[in-house]
Amino acid sequence: MLRRLVLPLAVSIIPLLAGCMAAFGGSPTGNILDRIRSSPQYHEKKFENEPPVAMIVEGKYFEMLRGEAFGGQVRTPPRPLPVVHPDVKSFSDPPAPGLRAIWFGHASVLLEVDGVRIFTDPILSDRASPFENIGPQRFFSPPLSLEELPRIDAVVISHDHYDHLDMKTIKFLATRGTMFYVPLGVGAHLTAWGIADSQVHEMDWWERLPLKSVEFICTPAVHYSGRGLFGGNQTLWSSWTIVGPQHRVFHSGDSGFSPHFKEIGQRFGPFDLTLIKIGAYDPTWIYIHMDPEQAMSANVALGGRRMLPIHWGTFNLQIHSWDEPILRTKAAAESSHQDLVTPRPGEILDADKPYSSAEWWK
Repeated sequence: MLRRLVLPLAVSIIPLLAGCMAAFGGSPTGNILDRIRSSPQYHEKKFENEPPVAMIVEGKYFEMLRGEAFGGQVRTPPRPLPVVHPDVKSFSDPPAPGLRAIWFGHASVLLEVDGVRIFTDPILSDRASPFENIGPQRFFSPPLSLEELPRIDAVVISHDHYDHLDMKTIKFLATRGTMFYVPLGVGAHLTAWGIADSQVHEMDWWERLPLKSVEFICTPAVHYSGRGLFGGNQTLWSSWTIVGPQHRVFHSGDSGFSPHFKEIGQRFGPFDLTLIKIGAYDPTWIYIHMDPEQAMSANVALGGRRMLPIHWGTFNLQIHSWDEPILRTKAAAESSHQDLVTPRPGEILDADKPYSSAEWWK
């Protein structure tokens, strides 16, 4: 009887654990480990923010737990969200000149920058989790499936958290020859997933690499990293600056607000389009997750001509109503007279043309 109970349980659990372990990724070794140890951001066997900040604001943690347990926020949409399904025949190869963007949800944006197609923090899996059936689930299906995606020249990854680095999506894109630009140490995860070293470019802050007509610059952020239960901050986190011959784009990844936005703006701005996080904030970790008003201040510091809000409306990751980030961001944009664009998931935004945003979240 014991065998009849244990054997089926083991058969079901072992593949689940194996998949989870694979999703955890790998650890840096060899030359990359040497580069990590010599990085200005690496101190006492881990990466640190510069200047250092508190991960959790003193005295706020239990307040956050109370909000988690007893808060009355509407944390998931009460009805299906409008998703646009782009015509796959509209994607030329190579991409046409100009600057276009499609928000796939969260921090995933498909960009066409001066003839180069780039995907930021792509996650097309159903959950932001190492498990297939456990963890935060998408509010809506991606506008395009993996198989429907056009050829992607490059992916930029801001850090290795599950809502930004998705094993399934990365492995699929690797089979199509996509190049991956990642912060120091993140390449170990891709190596563990069988991706060729020739497709992976690991970079420290302020390092630059070209691809075709554009240049990728790994720029600072204020955050943290880690995919397992232990050993956090063994990989670097970053924002990304993408500079083409005609257009400039900034991708914030996850970050708290800090002077690094002004420095990036002074070095590489102004930007034709900024992709800046507005969601998953809380007073408990405001130093590493800026709120909507700080996001708008970041856009000003960067010299952003037009801002596309990201990192909201896709997963239930924080203690606020699902639509609070966009409501606060829209109000902040109006009061500061900034050009905020809010395309529906899947809608093609041409950054060189006028755009009239709709309040589709209502």
